[in-house]
Amino acid sequence: MAGFRLTIEDGKFRDAHGRQVILRGINVAGDAKYPNQPDQPSHIPDNFFDGDNVKFTGKPFPKDEAHLHFSRLKRCGYNTIRYVFTWEAIEAAGPGIYDEEWIQHTIDVLRAAKEYGFYVFMDPHQDVWSRFSGGSGAPMWTLYAAGLNPQSFAATEAAIVHNTYPEPDGFPKMIWSTNYFRLAAATMFTLFFAGRVFAPKCIIDQVNIQDYLQDHFFNACAHLARRIHDAGGIEDEAVFGWESLNEPNKGMVGYHDISVIPKEQALKKGSCPTIWQTILTGSGRAVEVDTWDMGGLGPYKVGRSLIDPHGEIAWLPAGYDESRYSYVRDPGWKLGECIWAQHGVWDPSSDTLLKKDYFGKHPVTGDVINYTYFADKYFMDFFRKYRDTVRTHHKDAIILLQGPTMELPPDIKGTPDGDDPLLVYAPHWYDGITLMTKKWNRTFNVDVLGVLRGRYWHPSLAIRIGETAIRNCFRDQHAAMRKEGLEYLGNHPCVMTEFGIPYDMDDQHAYKTGDYTSQSAAMDANHYGVESAGLEGYTLWLYMAKNDHDRGDQWNGEDLSIFSIDDKLLPVSPIPSTPDLNQSTSSLLRPPATASSSQKKELDNDGNVTPVNIKRTLTNPSISSEAASRQPELTASPGYRAAEAYVRAAPIAAAGLIKNYVFDLTRCQFSMTIQAPKVAATESPTVIFLPDYHFTKDACSVEASSGKWEISSDEEETALIQRLRWWHGEGEQTIKITGLVRKYNGSQASDDPGYYEQCNRGTWSSCTIM
Repeated sequence: MAGFRLTIEDGKFRDAHGRQVILRGINVAGDAKYPNQPDQPSHIPDNFFDGDNVKFTGKPFPKDEAHLHFSRLKRCGYNTIRYVFTWEAIEAAGPGIYDEEWIQHTIDVLRAAKEYGFYVFMDPHQDVWSRFSGGSGAPMWTLYAAGLNPQSFAATEAAIVHNTYPEPDGFPKMIWSTNYFRLAAATMFTLFFAGRVFAPKCIIDQVNIQDYLQDHFFNACAHLARRIHDAGGIEDEAVFGWESLNEPNKGMVGYHDISVIPKEQALKKGSCPTIWQTILTGSGRAVEVDTWDMGGLGPYKVGRSLIDPHGEIAWLPAGYDESRYSYVRDPGWKLGECIWAQHGVWDPSSDTLLKKDYFGKHPVTGDVINYTYFADKYFMDFFRKYRDTVRTHHKDAIILLQGPTMELPPDIKGTPDGDDPLLVYAPHWYDGITLMTKKWNRTFNVDVLGVLRGRYWHPSLAIRIGETAIRNCFRDQHAAMRKEGLEYLGNHPCVMTEFGIPYDMDDQHAYKTGDYTSQSAAMDANHYGVESAGLEGYTLWLYMAKNDHDRGDQWNGEDLSIFSIDDKLLPVSPIPSTPDLNQSTSSLLRPPATASSSQKKELDNDGNVTPVNIKRTLTNPSISSEAASRQPELTASPGYRAAEAYVRAAPIAAAGLIKNYVFDLTRCQFSMTIQAPKVAATESPTVIFLPDYHFTKDACSVEASSGKWEISSDEEETALIQRLRWWHGEGEQTIKITGLVRKYNGSQASDDPGYYEQCNRGTWSSCTIM
């Protein structure tokens, strides 16, 4: 179809030439989670609660930097962008008030992505509902609309928020994950997905709070979709689809006893109240709760702690003036009181729990509610409305369905929803042990998905010993999730839209030494998992333009970005001959005041890096040296941030069906098997991204089962990248490409762990080419 660069055929992505495409992508960018007017990463408390007066224009990065970032990502071999944006960015100022300046900025950045040939899908991102409940996503006014008072979340522990934490530098690692099981987020998600059922008294502007929240979310996304459509030249040509809400949570829906910690709360860290306990502390009561920590085999209880709000409550006080938002709250919804008390869940006069199973059955029909009921009913009701709203403007949008993390998808196979030809399954997966402990354990790991699915009669049977077993375990979990998509949704592509690793492992050892050995091993194992599982694509978490060694991703202590301003970029060739451009600040995109005429020729008339000169700028010694002279002094020797593990050979387009492919980092070898049709492609060959870092054109070998091939570097999509084009015969075809296998002190890289250390430190004199 004219104008369509990406379509779906028989559960596979196809390009305009009919070739199979693997979406090899990355999330861009984590900077989109927080505003820049004012600049308010999660550790900054200043004016935090002035949430109506924030702007996200310039996020994820200024438009005059877009070519720098997209060129960098293109050279890493990515062909897909999961474009991160938040509901707050569109509608922060109040219900129905859209930030047209931010929307225009988004359109401008998307146009830049189009110049680089990226396939783009939009990600309405949230974590734990909102920045004001410890995550990102929804505007502050949504909490007020629900009757909550975010300024009291700290005292009541209705949410643990980095911006209001007494000592931001001591914010516990990954503690935000428990916020889903605290009052603020648990209430918001319950209202968002099932407010009509469980909170019928919560009426605002004459509709239930569920409809009020959902309609505003749908309308905000629809407004953005309409603006992108009206802008022309972006829809379908770059933006091919929209993902549903990132990592939705069912809140309290399906809890059969709110006085106990539910089994689905797999991540326990710090104080872990039950829902009943968090309801009590949210109403000012002092409660002693269990505390947990995370170890190599999962969470373990460490003791008890007291949460004492000293009478402060997490609900808006009676008589609170909320006229600035213009909505009208029904008089039957009383401020100053817990909404769950108003619905008979508990009695505040005696602090008695009256209906511990209130959220476990339908109050009218009596239906027992479990996760399957939630997914098939409440989530799918939301998903259908979202899909239809987006397609009101983006008529042929591919919709990526994402249910709650690590849960089974809704059972819609064989239904009109499941028969949608433009549907994609978009699960998430993380190596939870590494993520929570921030250590790469080469000795053992756990089949977490298998445990969650009840495949072992005892969790100890899920342990995998040895690095090979760990890698295969990752592969098997991804493959199992893909199979679940086929079984529950139907024959649709599966794209793993988030997976990644923490870079600040081992107490930031790499930042002190420049040794990214552990990160490289973890990243390689993660990629092996997604490459070997038969997925139709993936988008790595994360690219972050402002990541640094001090604050990581600038959000809740996370540090998963493949790029940092405090680390080197991967050299263009295996042995770097010029300094690297290490920063992404706007100052580096303009020539110095004393720039020579030759320097200025690398830039356009306005002094901006442009698509036609980005390659020269990235490798020009004089410009790079100028950049280096302005970068802040590093506290440790910079490394390449394990780039050798994510800059990987990968198929770009296959003239046939890809049966398998993998990049073996230790052998520097890419192999792929495809099933070519009876009439093999002649004008449209199979194309493989072949990073010149691993595969120098004149020093790599190619073994192909048939046909001819060529290796060339070109700027077909603006950035200079190296590709192998292969014209082959029909039937089963194989190709194996072997690149630069390095030696260190006489032993191969796969046999010597010091190899990664040497290469990451940049001590290339010790690394020789075989």
